[in-house]
Formats: sequence, structure tokens, C-alpha cells
Amino acid sequence: MRESSVFVLSMQDVTTASKVKLVTGTLLAFDFGTKRIGVAVGNTIAHTTRPLVTLHGEQNESRFAAIETLLKEWQPAALIVGLPCNDDGTPHEMTRLCRRFANRLKGRFNLPVILVDERYTSASASTQLNEMGVRGIKQKTMIDQIAAQHILQAYFDEPTMALFA
Repeated sequence: MRESSVFVLSMQDVTTASKVKLVTGTLLAFDFGTKRIGVAVGNTIAHTTRPLVTLHGEQNESRFAAIETLLKEWQPAALIVGLPCNDDGTPHEMTRLCRRFANRLKGRFNLPVILVDERYTSASASTQLNEMGVRGIKQKTMIDQIAAQHILQAYFDEPTMALFA
């Protein structure tokens, strides 16, 4: 369902990647967007994932308040954030915004934040929804949380490919 990917990394990223330690317990994953953030939950013991919710709106304070509520409810050991990039692994504007979001999560909530390649997760989420009979505009309410589920599954499949924010 998901192709393995290679990042184009800076030396700082290579150093950080070598320090990634596997976390255990409940994890929350985020598919960050400027209008919506998809959220999924998973467990490292059973390697189970499921879509949770899509957060709407562009105001940071309301977004982080909603995230804080989720953190209190789920008590995650770490947060996973999808890191978008071009097909060749080079960064683009959303890469920068996702890194900023990840750094804000880390600073506000003092939890480990792990970046995971999210290339093709929206496409695979759309395919999954099509197979479930959800098509077109009806996908809009679910696609981000399904993409977050795919990001989390990608972390479970290849945890050593992740980077700490």
C-alpha cells in the first residue's frame, strides 16, 4: 500500500535520525494542513492504528486547544507528524510548515515528536475511501484522519526511518 521512501536529509537530520529511539505505548499521529489536521491513534504493542478526528480551522490557539484535549484523553507516549516533501525527497513550503507545527507541539506539550515521511499518504487514503464506497466531496471529512492513520502505520512499518523534531 505504501512505498518505502528515502529522504534527502541535511547533516542535522542524519545526526538526529541516528538518535531516534523506539517509543512504546499510545501514539497520536497528525496529518498537518493549513485548513485541517487529521489525527489518528495507535498502539505500539499491538501495532494497531485507527483514524480519530479531523480538526478544522486555521486559528492556532483553537487547534492547539483541541490537541491538548486529545492529549489529556489519550495520554500518548509520543506524537507522530507527517513530513511532506517532493517526490524526489526535496523539501517544499509545506515541509517547512509541518516542521514548525512539530516544533510547536514539542514546545507546548513536552512530548517526543517524531517526523515521518508522508509522501503518497493522501493518495492511499483516497484509494482506501474509494474502496469503502466514499467518493468525491464526501471524502473531505475523512481523508485527513485516514492519511494520519497511514502516517502512523508507516512509522510502525519503518520506525528507524523516522526523525525526532
